Amino acid sequence: MYRFGITPWERYGKAAEASIAALLDREENERSRPLGRALDLGCGRGQFTPELGRRGWEAVGVDYVPAAIEAAERQGGEGVTYVVGDVTDLPSADLGTFDFFLDVGCFQGFDADQQRAEGRGVSALAGPGSTLLMLAFGPTRLRSRVGGVSQAEVEAAFPDWELLDVQPADTKGLGWPMNRTSPQWYRLRRQT
Repeated sequence: MYRFGITPWERYGKAAEASIAALLDREENERSRPLGRALDLGCGRGQFTPELGRRGWEAVGVDYVPAAIEAAERQGGEGVTYVVGDVTDLPSADLGTFDFFLDVGCFQGFDADQQRAEGRGVSALAGPGSTLLMLAFGPTRLRSRVGGVSQAEVEAAFPDWELLDVQPADTKGLGWPMNRTSPQWYRLRRQT
């Protein structure tokens, strides 16, 4: 999709910058400093990873597309590193543990087995009380093209996590068909 310039997740990040900032503010306000380590799952060209670093997280972005990671690295950013890796096989990347996970549109593109694999990997890297903030489109008839998941699928992939909150995502700036997918922000906490 990068080759063809089809990156709707990047368009969403720009359109919803203020609402994403508010969600990240909430994460930070519930923690003491230093914030800890954050993993940006399926970071692509690093749209959100540098923001995590600017906010005080020790931020790591992971994506399996080498060209995307190379583009992300060119952006730089203090306290930010990037790794080519598969979010469905996180333990093999030897990344250590994390306090916060951000997934903006990665999980939704996977089938059920891959979703559970991401859930197991995130769980393996989660420190006590870690949180996960995930943006995912809801299931639609266009699911094969734009992805999408239900709340039940999120909960099935993260059985050892408590679902803290589900709220509709801002769709302003999203074009068709993404603005018809009922995107949701899921917030989960690792149970100890």
